[in-house]
Amino acid sequence: MTTPAKLYGKDLSEYDEVDVDELLAQLSPEEIKILAKEVDPDDNFLPPSQRNNYECEKDPTGPLNRKKLIEHINKQAMETPDVPELEPFVKGTVRGKKWIPPPPEEKMREAEEQIAIDMGDEYEHALNDATQEEIIDLAAILGFHSMMNQDQYHASLLNKGQPIGLGWDGITKASPQKLFPQEPPNTTDIEESIKRVKNDDQKLIELNLNNIKTISDDKFEQLINALPENEHLEVLSLTNVGLTDKTALLLAEAIQKNKTLRVLNVETNFINPPVIVTLVKSLLNAKSIEEFRASNQRSQVLGNKIEMEITELVEKNSSLLRLGLHLEFNDARHRIAAHLQRNIDRIRQSRQNQRK
Repeated sequence: MTTPAKLYGKDLSEYDEVDVDELLAQLSPEEIKILAKEVDPDDNFLPPSQRNNYECEKDPTGPLNRKKLIEHINKQAMETPDVPELEPFVKGTVRGKKWIPPPPEEKMREAEEQIAIDMGDEYEHALNDATQEEIIDLAAILGFHSMMNQDQYHASLLNKGQPIGLGWDGITKASPQKLFPQEPPNTTDIEESIKRVKNDDQKLIELNLNNIKTISDDKFEQLINALPENEHLEVLSLTNVGLTDKTALLLAEAIQKNKTLRVLNVETNFINPPVIVTLVKSLLNAKSIEEFRASNQRSQVLGNKIEMEITELVEKNSSLLRLGLHLEFNDARHRIAAHLQRNIDRIRQSRQNQRK
C-alpha cells in the first residue's frame, strides 16, 4: 500500500477532486502574478524570464553587445573603491582563533600502538643500518609511490643517485618545460594528387592528406570518384580533414569497387555512428582492406546497438586485420579482438604453407 501524500503533516487526499481551473478563475490578475512568483514551472519551452521571480520593467535599449557589456563591467569594477579593512594587515599576526586539530581518540591510539610487524632480525638489522637513499631506492623497487616524489622515483629507476636536498622532507621543484618543434604543415598538392589518382599513377602508392582542412566537398568528390578505377593506391589517410557524412557515404561506395586499397584512415572527422557502420559494412565487399581506422569522431560514444552491429560485420570480414575504433563495451572489444587474431593467424599459416 502506498502512503498518502502529505504537506506540513496534513493529508492531501481531500484535495484530489478539487477543480484547479475553477480556483484559478476566481483569482484576480494581481493574485495570479503573486502565485506565479511562488511557483517555478518545470517547462523548458518557457523563456527564463517567465520562470524566475526576477522582473525587470525596464525596456531594452538595443541589441546585446557582449564586448561593450564586458568593457562596462570592467570599468565599473575598476572605478568602485575597495572596501577598507577594519584592521590593517600586519605580517606575522594571526587574526582570530587558530584551528588546532583535536587529539585522536584513545581507542585509535591503542590500535596504532598494537600494530607491529615482525620482519625478522635480519631484515630489521638491514633497515636500521640503511641510509636514506637506500630506503628511497627500496621504496621505488617495491612500487611505494606515495613514499617519494617524482624526482626521487625517477632517480632511483635510472640509478642516478638521489639529488641533493631531496630527502624525505624535500620538495620537488618544477623542471623546465621541454620545447619540441612543431610539426611542419602538410604541403601535399591537392590538385596534383587528384590528377595522379585519376591517371592511376604507378608511383602513387600512399596518399596522405592529414590535417589539410581547406579541402572542399567538390575536391573530395573528385578524389573519391577516382578511387574505383585506381589500381595502385594502397594507403589513403584522411585524418582531421573535416570529412562529413555526405562524403563518407560516397567513400563507402567507392571502397566497394576498389581492389587495391589496404589501409584506410578517417580518424578525427565529423562522421556519425550510423555512417561508420556503413563504412565497416563496405569493407565486406572490399576484400583488400586490412586496416581501417575511424576513431575520435564528433560522437565519442557509439552506443551498444552500433557497437554490436560493427561487431557482427567485423566477424563476417575475413580480410580485416586491424580496426581503430574506441569501443565502450567489453563484449564487443573481446569478440572483435578474437576475430582479428584469427584472421592474422590464418594469414600467417597460409604464408607458412606457401613457403613449404
